[in-house]
Amino acid sequence: MIKKLCLTLMCCSAIEAASNLHTLYTTLDPKSVGQALAFYELYPTSTEGLEALSRAQQLLQTKMDLRYLASALNRLQGGHEQLSESELQLIEQLASHFPNRKLKGYHAKSEEEVLVLQSDQIDLGKALILSQTSSSDAEQLARNYSALIDLMALQIAAQLPSTATAEQKIAQINRFLFEQMHIRFPPHSVFAKEIDRYTFLASVMDDHLGVCLGVTALYLAIAQRLELPLEIITPPGHIFVRYREGKHVVNIETTARGVDLPSEVYLGVNTCRLAQRELKEVVGMTHVNQASVYLNSGNYALAKQSYEKALPYMPQDLFVTELFAYTCLFEGEEQRGRALLEKVRHYVPDHAIGGRVLADDYLNGKVDLEGIRAVFTLVDETRESLLKKKTSLEQTLSKCPEFRDGYLQLGITWIQLNRSKEAIAAFSRYHELNTRDPQAAYYLAVLHGERHDYRRSWEYLVEAENLVAERLFCPRALRELRDELCANCPP
Repeated sequence: MIKKLCLTLMCCSAIEAASNLHTLYTTLDPKSVGQALAFYELYPTSTEGLEALSRAQQLLQTKMDLRYLASALNRLQGGHEQLSESELQLIEQLASHFPNRKLKGYHAKSEEEVLVLQSDQIDLGKALILSQTSSSDAEQLARNYSALIDLMALQIAAQLPSTATAEQKIAQINRFLFEQMHIRFPPHSVFAKEIDRYTFLASVMDDHLGVCLGVTALYLAIAQRLELPLEIITPPGHIFVRYREGKHVVNIETTARGVDLPSEVYLGVNTCRLAQRELKEVVGMTHVNQASVYLNSGNYALAKQSYEKALPYMPQDLFVTELFAYTCLFEGEEQRGRALLEKVRHYVPDHAIGGRVLADDYLNGKVDLEGIRAVFTLVDETRESLLKKKTSLEQTLSKCPEFRDGYLQLGITWIQLNRSKEAIAAFSRYHELNTRDPQAAYYLAVLHGERHDYRRSWEYLVEAENLVAERLFCPRALRELRDELCANCPP
């Protein structure tokens, strides 16, 4: 009797387990390759597991044996383990129809081969790894990470209809990167000192953390495989991508899970239009980010090397040329540094109202190298770093009382320290020395308004409005400030 009862209980338990397994199988996303293969890997001998494997084959439109693919998918969840040769061959065969295979850059095996290509022939994923890897196995690493990007694109494509629109592709890329892969922007305390780490493609893919440039680069690499044409847009200190069809524009903010923000959000008082970049420049920008880490930490030799890596990808970028010039000066190459600064001293970018004045101040003897170092002092979220920069700038200005950029930086630092009175003094002196910068007038208008000195606030607002009007521009910041002043103290 007891033996019979045990057999009955075992049968019931098996039936219940099978029922639970079937229930679990029905909860899978019917269009998810990743979920189907993960289920198969867990239950390879079950009826449902075999059905999941068959479903993955249907989604990828192949009859190939996908069992190797299940373990390869685990690499997308992070880590540094390389794909095996059998996994690489399987993925490359599955992705052989992607349009990036037609690019000359897809077949590049070294950075030298990438550099001679036109921008429209760049395979961005491969170019980034080849450029960002100094080891002897750069070619193999490029192949490995290219295959992982293929794997991402294959999963995204499986979720799309055969005649998918650009908006459907964008929505699915967003869903995959930010909901399934959980790619996020790193904490400020982390990325401020290691922005290069969260810029380089391999690190973004391994750690699922990336700053705007790192995530945008991954986004572009996937878009190349899905035949999604995107524009690369760089407001000052930022980058995002957008899709354009005629007058219809979809902005993709990669630091905010791909949301579509109005283009005006990216404009500022001194930024009257958005600059557009080419794919090749994206590679160079990753080295600029790395150079900034070295520059801010005082490692000028490595900063110089990073700028030298960047410039072949973006030789027409005079801002990068200017930064490179300062590293030359810091490294004792005065003649070369001064010659480069002469090329940029009066340069005003097309997207800006006013140009930078640091190079002109140095060439005119208004500041020495120690003062330039003060401008590049690293600031993080701590009060100590702000106070350190403030002290450094004040010491510089005591020796160099006509150093324009010093007063501008000091004013910004005082704002960050919540000291409006001192900020007004710094910006007022900067404004005396540089009357063509609408930022100074705007800052003074805001600061005087906060202190209820509306007469002066109106004066500086009108001055800022007149300066930007010369470029037929009226930024939202000035419009909002005018509305606020009209509410508090009508003219």
